[in-house]
Amino acid sequence: MLTKADDYPVHQRPEPIACSGTDRNFYDRYFFNAQSPDGSRFLAAALGVYPHLNVMDAAVCWMEGGRQRSVFASRLLASERMDTQVGPVTVEVVEPLKRLRLTLAETDGLSADLLFEGRHAPIEEPRFTWRQGPRTIMDVTRMTQNVAVSGAITADGTRIDANGWHGTRDRSWGIRPIGAADPQPAAPPVPPQFYWLWAPINFQAHALFFHTNDDASGNPWNRSAVLVDLASGAETKLGSPAFALPYRPGTRRAASATLTGLTAQGPVTVRLTPGAEFHMHGLGYGHPRFGHGGWRGELDVQAERFDAANADATSPLNAHLQALVAAELTLPSGEVHQGRGVLEQLFIGAHAPSGFRELFDLA
Repeated sequence: MLTKADDYPVHQRPEPIACSGTDRNFYDRYFFNAQSPDGSRFLAAALGVYPHLNVMDAAVCWMEGGRQRSVFASRLLASERMDTQVGPVTVEVVEPLKRLRLTLAETDGLSADLLFEGRHAPIEEPRFTWRQGPRTIMDVTRMTQNVAVSGAITADGTRIDANGWHGTRDRSWGIRPIGAADPQPAAPPVPPQFYWLWAPINFQAHALFFHTNDDASGNPWNRSAVLVDLASGAETKLGSPAFALPYRPGTRRAASATLTGLTAQGPVTVRLTPGAEFHMHGLGYGHPRFGHGGWRGELDVQAERFDAANADATSPLNAHLQALVAAELTLPSGEVHQGRGVLEQLFIGAHAPSGFRELFDLA
């Protein structure tokens, strides 16, 4: 099963690139987000490749004034992983690890042509390996990079200049649940539980990355914090990364957040103030119709609009979100810097430090 990718010296196994081991849940994904300096406008996009399901899908979502509008596209992969175009959505690697281009041809009144240029070298996050008993649920590598954005978005004939915007892009690949659900769950049954925070933040002279996956007791099984000095490119892995997260009453959503870590010179503190909330189902994450990896025919393109500002904060369907945040970074020297980014949140099941005991009980 030879494909175009086999003419590149990138093989890691004695088989064609079209075969990615034996796990049907193998995936390969691009993710992008970008926001205006005042946080009033936001765009996010994703493109996923599922070699063993023979599917490629993509989505672009624009949020302004509390409303999201999405374009979802899916097609037959035909085993050609190098052709990163799905209907109107295209991702182009202009310069590996430095510059990528995202385009959306006009669909439902929305189009975009954006260049994402790294502000620093990509950060390799610790490998995510998560098992339930003997079953591997996740085994993922991800690199993350904060970016400067240029280009434009057009919505219903209005051109929005994105020059000067900042955002984040990532690449992840490995094993995670995709497509149809497994008909045979783990034995014995395990109550669903997943506690996830991810905070990539842009400052004028720094980039900050924090994430945690906690178990039901609140112990992290994957946690990391990295501070990048943009002038030198130096990466500092922060020691003892921690967070404080008060919730909005009656929800599972952060009212604010404080992230902390240690350098050789002393403590680093980042305070986050959430604003508008972007619902990740606008890119297919957990979407009941446009979830990742599902078979929708040789080519399918759909549009959808969603009232994010008035969404039910208690609904499990709205559990996965990225809150746009204003950020304040305090360095060991006492210097204070202002920035912006997102605080991604997905809280399912128990988490003792938060007082969560059931699948979706509320603060």
